[in-house]
Amino acid sequence: MEAEGRIALLAGASGLVGGHLLRLLLEDPRWDRVVSIGRRQVDVRQEKLEQRVVQLPTIGELPAVDDVFSALGTTIKKAGSQAAFRAIDHDAVVALARAARDAGASSFLHVSSIGADAGSRMFYNRVKGETERDVTVVGIPTTVSFRPSILDGAREESRPAEQVGLVVMRALGPVLGKLRPTRAEDVAMAMIREAGRQEPGTRTIGAGEIARLAR
Repeated sequence: MEAEGRIALLAGASGLVGGHLLRLLLEDPRWDRVVSIGRRQVDVRQEKLEQRVVQLPTIGELPAVDDVFSALGTTIKKAGSQAAFRAIDHDAVVALARAARDAGASSFLHVSSIGADAGSRMFYNRVKGETERDVTVVGIPTTVSFRPSILDGAREESRPAEQVGLVVMRALGPVLGKLRPTRAEDVAMAMIREAGRQEPGTRTIGAGEIARLAR
């Protein structure tokens, strides 16, 4: 089913995946309006783009939308604490899903992470798993979680340790399998293509499938 003449809402356009999503949504004629929400506006001006600033994890009431894309996410270091990290990576994403349901959304696609597991002993993986679990029960007809490996792409903020790790992982890519870095633009493209299918159901898409969908 084509997503002709639909309204998209994007949360997290200022981030690595979100920036690519915003560009793709604005270029794609299947969506004739794009609403972007986040902690700050991005430096993009286009006729079909509407930007709203929200105080995460609060989302508030959303306008009528069809397809919702969540690229919300932070790091524990940037957030300052585990509680602050959870407020964005769990609470804000779940609040967005609930607001999207109330706004009539038929699809909700969000960026999770490889290793997401609500029963994990690792805090990061546990939060990601709990987010997937809690978004799933909101009840949006099409709910898709994308689980990339470490994201590969140019970030606005400096993350020296991550960059060193990426250099090593790129070199080892052929032997890392599903653990090889996932290009941020591939995640965005996979989300766009999955949204265009309009296939009802709840599913997760791993790093390997993300790369295939993006081709």
